[in-house]
Amino acid sequence: MANCIHGWGCAYRTLQSLCSWVHFQQKQTSASPRHPPTIADIQKALVEMQDKPASFAGSKDWIGSVEVGLCIDYFYDVPCKIVHINSGSEIPDKIAELTEHYRSIGSPVMMGEDTDNSSKGIFGVCGTGNDSYLLIVDPHYHGTVQDPQDLQQNGWVKWQHVRDFKSDSFYNFCLPLYKQ
Repeated sequence: MANCIHGWGCAYRTLQSLCSWVHFQQKQTSASPRHPPTIADIQKALVEMQDKPASFAGSKDWIGSVEVGLCIDYFYDVPCKIVHINSGSEIPDKIAELTEHYRSIGSPVMMGEDTDNSSKGIFGVCGTGNDSYLLIVDPHYHGTVQDPQDLQQNGWVKWQHVRDFKSDSFYNFCLPLYKQ
């Protein structure tokens, strides 16, 4: 289970990407930073925190932004801020907050939503307000990268305009609040 990513929810992979970022930051100042958790570690932690029932461990149940935040705090002692957005049409209203997050903290952000049940890693912001783009890393990619340009050409890494998000979906951003 620890090494197989097929059939698992994409938020697990987004969480592992955020954990990799925290691991790299801690590696700069700690002799033994914690490696990113496995899916089994994540599920066990959520059960231990009493966020999930015992039957969750070993299941293929999905997680979302709230569970991602709980796990980053659990594994790395890094609190997270959850930013709830009622509709994709409100994302432009949060661009200044995301921009400040990247300027002051720099960590990637997890984005979850309800209508397509798909998490996304947000690794940057370009623009202001309604004329903004989010740098999206799609956690559904698997395989070996032969040419990094293939990731962009196939849409696995892309700049997505804020008006392209669904107005009939809510979104939750999970912002790790890592302090050096």
